[in-house]
Amino acid sequence: MQNKPQILYVDDEPKNLTLMRQILQDTYQVISFPDGLKALESLERINPDLILLDIMMPFMDGYEVCRRLKTYDKTKEVPVIFVTARSEVEDETYGLQLGAVDYISKPVQKELLKIRIKNQLDLREKILVERKLAELKADVERITRHDLKTPLNAIINFPIFIRNEPLSETQEELLKEIEMAGQTMLGLVNLSLDLYKMEQGVYDLQPVSVDILSVLKDVLNNNMFIETTGKVVETKINGQLISKISVFTLQGERLLFYSMLSNLIKNAIDASIGKPISIFLDNINSPCITIHNHRAVPEHIKDTFFEKYVTYGKRGGTGLGTYSAKLIAETLGGTISMNSSEEHGTEVKIVFPFMCREK
Repeated sequence: MQNKPQILYVDDEPKNLTLMRQILQDTYQVISFPDGLKALESLERINPDLILLDIMMPFMDGYEVCRRLKTYDKTKEVPVIFVTARSEVEDETYGLQLGAVDYISKPVQKELLKIRIKNQLDLREKILVERKLAELKADVERITRHDLKTPLNAIINFPIFIRNEPLSETQEELLKEIEMAGQTMLGLVNLSLDLYKMEQGVYDLQPVSVDILSVLKDVLNNNMFIETTGKVVETKINGQLISKISVFTLQGERLLFYSMLSNLIKNAIDASIGKPISIFLDNINSPCITIHNHRAVPEHIKDTFFEKYVTYGKRGGTGLGTYSAKLIAETLGGTISMNSSEEHGTEVKIVFPFMCREK
């Protein structure tokens, strides 16, 4: 019953209410009322997908019910069909002017009624899907801009250093960093086209062995904010500081790891208060990556930390960084969680299945 589209039917004739229920109950959940006032009051607890209205009713006629429905945010886009014995052209014209989408004369023809209802519900579903796609497109554009800020800083700032002194070994290295940042930006643009697929769970992951330490190096090198604010980032593997022989590899796609870690590290840096940011890599049991900063997440956003558009205290923040990180973590087969307190600060942990570790 709950999975059926919900139809609200308003008619003051009991026999009509019974007949409509008999016609539609196999396909729809029919909720009926004998007058418009009761129907309008019911909208506090029900969410109809379509509304059928008689016109000639006591207390309040169908025209007035329709007029009020079109002023409520909850129902202004719900399709309304008049089902009435009034069949004059001016009656139909007036009903359509009020916002109704169709006008059916009594006595109703069962099959015609079903077809018209189905057509309106299909049209509404199409509109909702198109709106959702437009929202997702806007989300992708915002996420793309958000993710591009980090490597874009390198591209903008490194040439300044190069122009201030003759070309040297250091400058040559900076030029290489610029090239890498440019490639990363290009990759992020391509990645943004796949974010919708991730949200729908249809992204085609092509896993390979990824050197996570190399990814972290690129993220930190491309994050000019670390240098300009003097923030310290400390990385450990299984409790030990990394060394030249340290290795930490996972199965996945390098660009996905880059985008996920860039978002989470940038978020930790933005939130930190003059203390180091710590990155813990663990592959003793189930592989996991933990990013820690010393500031607590505000209580009112803890439960929605990974949801869209959730941000706090950040100028220009989109609220999409942690959301896209969660999306990518799940695409990579991992689970992401956040723990936060005033005493211990905030930890974001991504745990990967054992099979994600390189064999």
